[in-house]
Amino acid sequence: MKKTKKGKRNSVQELLGIQRFTRYGLQTDQGELVFFRVAPTNISVLSRMNIENKISHLKDLLSVEPDTEVICTDSCECFDDNREYLRRRAMEESNPKVRKLLEQDRKMLTQMQAEMANAREFYLVKRYTDLKPEMVFTLSNTTMKNISDYGFETERLGKDQIK
Repeated sequence: MKKTKKGKRNSVQELLGIQRFTRYGLQTDQGELVFFRVAPTNISVLSRMNIENKISHLKDLLSVEPDTEVICTDSCECFDDNREYLRRRAMEESNPKVRKLLEQDRKMLTQMQAEMANAREFYLVKRYTDLKPEMVFTLSNTTMKNISDYGFETERLGKDQIK
């Protein structure tokens, strides 16, 4: 990481160009970002035809909202370090009952991670440049309506949700 002239390290916000929170999103060096969370669809229970329809709706939505950025995050925690700690700790433990408990904890973490492995979160992000807050509000409402019209459940994120 580069140090600034004063010898201070850049913050993550500085590196990403984040300036401040706005009424509707996040102001960056390259415009205001407004975030929309889209509820995921469990496609494992959909027919092939319904999956193709969902894909078609998403393509249509992205053509209507061409400057939309898509973010997919993994909302699960990574338990690898904790599992490794429990494994090492069990190897060092001389009491067999404690060793058994440590192994049970390690198996529980493995199971938790497997259950959470498909916990994905999807976001659509719109970038607005050089617009007054009223215009950002109007355009983001139009985006929300378009997302809903194409069959996706959505909500605009507020400051606490963006954090």
